[in-house]
Amino acid sequence: MIELRDYQKRAVESLKKKVQNVLDTPDNEIVIFQAPTGSGKTVMVSEMLKQLVKENGKKYSFVWVSVRMLHEQSKEKLEKYYEDDRLIQCSYFEDLEDKQIGENEILFINWHSINKKDINLYVRENEQDNNLNAIIQNTKEEGRETILIIDESHHTASSDKSKELIETIGPKVTIEVSATPKHKNIARELEVIGISEVKAEEMIKSEISINPEFLGKKVGTKDSDTLIIEEALKKREELKKLYKKEGSNINPLVLVQLPDSKANLISKKDEVIEILRKQGITEQNGKLAVWLSEEKTENLANIEKNDDDAEVLVFKQAIALGWDCPRAQILVIFRESKSFTFTIQTIGRIMRMPELSYYNEEELNKGYVFTNLPNIEITEDYAKDYVTIYESKRDNETYKNIELPSIFLKRQRERTRLSGEFGKIFLEIAEKINLKKKITIEASKIVSPIMADGKIIDIDKIGDVEQKGQIEVKLNELELQNKFDKFIYDNCSPYAPADSSDRMKTAIYNFFKQKYKLEKYDPRVQRIVLGKENVQAFVDIINLSKDEYKNRVVEKINEKREKKEVPKWEVPVIVSYNSRYKRESHPSSIMKPFYTKKPSQPEQLFMELLDNSKKVDWWFKNGESEIKYFAVPYTDENGIERAFYVDFIIKFKDGTIGLFDTKGGMTAKDAGARAEGLYKYLKANKNKKVWGGIVIESHGSWRYNDKEKYEYNPNNLSEWKVLEI
Repeated sequence: MIELRDYQKRAVESLKKKVQNVLDTPDNEIVIFQAPTGSGKTVMVSEMLKQLVKENGKKYSFVWVSVRMLHEQSKEKLEKYYEDDRLIQCSYFEDLEDKQIGENEILFINWHSINKKDINLYVRENEQDNNLNAIIQNTKEEGRETILIIDESHHTASSDKSKELIETIGPKVTIEVSATPKHKNIARELEVIGISEVKAEEMIKSEISINPEFLGKKVGTKDSDTLIIEEALKKREELKKLYKKEGSNINPLVLVQLPDSKANLISKKDEVIEILRKQGITEQNGKLAVWLSEEKTENLANIEKNDDDAEVLVFKQAIALGWDCPRAQILVIFRESKSFTFTIQTIGRIMRMPELSYYNEEELNKGYVFTNLPNIEITEDYAKDYVTIYESKRDNETYKNIELPSIFLKRQRERTRLSGEFGKIFLEIAEKINLKKKITIEASKIVSPIMADGKIIDIDKIGDVEQKGQIEVKLNELELQNKFDKFIYDNCSPYAPADSSDRMKTAIYNFFKQKYKLEKYDPRVQRIVLGKENVQAFVDIINLSKDEYKNRVVEKINEKREKKEVPKWEVPVIVSYNSRYKRESHPSSIMKPFYTKKPSQPEQLFMELLDNSKKVDWWFKNGESEIKYFAVPYTDENGIERAFYVDFIIKFKDGTIGLFDTKGGMTAKDAGARAEGLYKYLKANKNKKVWGGIVIESHGSWRYNDKEKYEYNPNNLSEWKVLEI
């Protein structure tokens, strides 16, 4: 029996409630289930259907439609999932008895077999009265509700034939399942799993790196096809050695995707096979497999096994969907005549973790793309968060090893969404800090800047449009709602906004109902929250509430974290970034070029201070939650050991190393446990010439606290030293 991960259990429960909501209404409605490739969509839907059948007194029949041959894969997966209790029966069209779909029976249909222009075998009428229309009618006459599941719905659900099919079946509920659903606006209910949740459970790769370490590479006389194939094979050998070091028998697989163009397919295939032959990879020695409609090698049968001998698979796009081979880790994509867009389907083939957990060797937790495309357009939000397209390298001419002791606490399965408990915590903290006194009910009007007198001089030039200035316009209620929704969304982190924003909104609305008798969804609430006099107070209380929620709710369900000592930590040689990061000029940064994603104001000001300092040799903006970043241990208020990822590691010209963490406002007040953990670390590592502490900007001066007992009072900073750099 498959043991569901935490996020899968939560999604199943939530999806079931949403399906039940639709079942309880008089209308036929659509429920969309959006989850990343590799998250286990089929397993989650299987479990949801089983629970629905178990817990509900009604009788159901199901139709499961998949594209290409996915219906066979889905049927096999569900039969295996249901084999213990046999609660649900899985059937093809020819398996049905009495020309109807039985109670708790799923009819699996291949979308393409019913969607061909002239051979609509299942839908068209025939003499035996054995068409889909008649079967659905017979099923409904037996008093059973029909539920339709459309798998990979982004391929089918918006087509005219799909609408005809839904009309023919007339399901009470249609569940559209996809990583990238096309028409969310038509759904009555939407269940979304964020990619961060799946990564947190170590089900899929932490990131996808494109052409790593290509900058400055000497190419010589090689053509670009040869270059990217050779580099992909080099990376494969590196990964193979790292797997061996981990004690794993995984044989990483390189996927070589041929262009979709029929005209050039044969010649490109021959070119690729010749390049691979020169590298010692052939069909004859079992290292090469080919999967094309016109050619399939004999060694495909076991290619999905982790230790299979095949090292390279040459294929066309057609196998991409639903194909499950977790050892596939490297993808080669060639330049095509048409523009190439990067979607979650493109990288889906190399997203899965082969053993469903992360390795100590960080390179094994990534997927790799090698391509001779000049650029890639990323078209989906999932892909934007996932694909790394920028690289920053450590300046090794300046850098000398610092060998700092660091720790890494391996991420355990944590809750990634806010529960109803958040609302209670929010109200408690609002009372504790007297939020009512901190805000003004007569907040400023919320306005939106609009471009004034813009002009485009060169229609082909990319960049900002010239304009003379801006005007400010008061927001209408819809615009106000959108701005409020974005405020909530932006402040949910690290909890999944799709699953947490409603809890956060409810907490805020309940505060205003309790204190001001304003009803839920009253636009006045939104105006007050977003008013420039009040917005920081609400950011602060949300952060305080999230911290308390983590301590009170999340930490109680966490398992003890596995601690890994890193005795000689160094600044990473390379850091990869996704398309949400932007390049900034910071001459003293040890990473070149420097990329950032919305730094806080204290961080931005501190970086400027470091860049202008004559005492600073270099500085590193630290990351978090990964072994490649620097962390010191500390003990939280509940006695649980945590990792504190200090914001900045600074090498000074006098040879000392500064460890500083920027804070501002309420975040400085809440830094006690971390600050005291940093104090202990600095004391224990005096031989490393380290110093530092929590650092704040106050009245034009920078001050830091390196005391054994941390205290922050904005009205009395006598215990805080002035930072003279």
